Amino acid sequence: MIPLFPLNTVLFPDGRLALQVFEVRYLDMIKRCIAASEEFGVVALAEGDEVRKPGQHETLAPVGTLARIVDWTVPLPGLMHITCLGTQRFRVLAAEQLKHGLWMADIERLPDDMPVPVPAEQQDVANALGSLIRSLQERGVTTAQMPMGSPYRLDESGWVANRWCELLDLTLPQKQLLLAQENPVLRLELVQDTLADSGYMD
Repeated sequence: MIPLFPLNTVLFPDGRLALQVFEVRYLDMIKRCIAASEEFGVVALAEGDEVRKPGQHETLAPVGTLARIVDWTVPLPGLMHITCLGTQRFRVLAAEQLKHGLWMADIERLPDDMPVPVPAEQQDVANALGSLIRSLQERGVTTAQMPMGSPYRLDESGWVANRWCELLDLTLPQKQLLLAQENPVLRLELVQDTLADSGYMD
């Protein structure tokens, strides 16, 4: 079983996630993960709030992403700042909430996206992402400050789709559907439709 961190966001593979951790249930979990160099699962909250409240019912999304802690600081007692990297998608097979509120789950790891080249029909989506990265670099944004980590795999359908999923102003259910989409080219096509609808590709 792995520990879960339910959030009002969706983490994609290779995506960065910065978290402020202050609840005891998560402070203990994060400390254990750091000590054992283990990952935890990030799942979207279909129902409920991130901070535990009396009588609250939490419903978890069925697909999440494993997170590896790559940096952490302890600015104050009882507060941790952590930076995570999404690694692999998983499906929740069974989940239970422990007495102190931490969720644990049996999971099935889902296959990584195949490194499928960006089709010619979706090349404009990759080009737009490349232009965005270049414009940020020209403005002096450092690699560490970039909204996406390097290497920039602009020739891979899944990587390009996932970065747009993080950048676009999508609802939580929309992001969850894109995360659960196992075909990276179809995920990229759906992103292309969203970009076109938003007027970004005009």
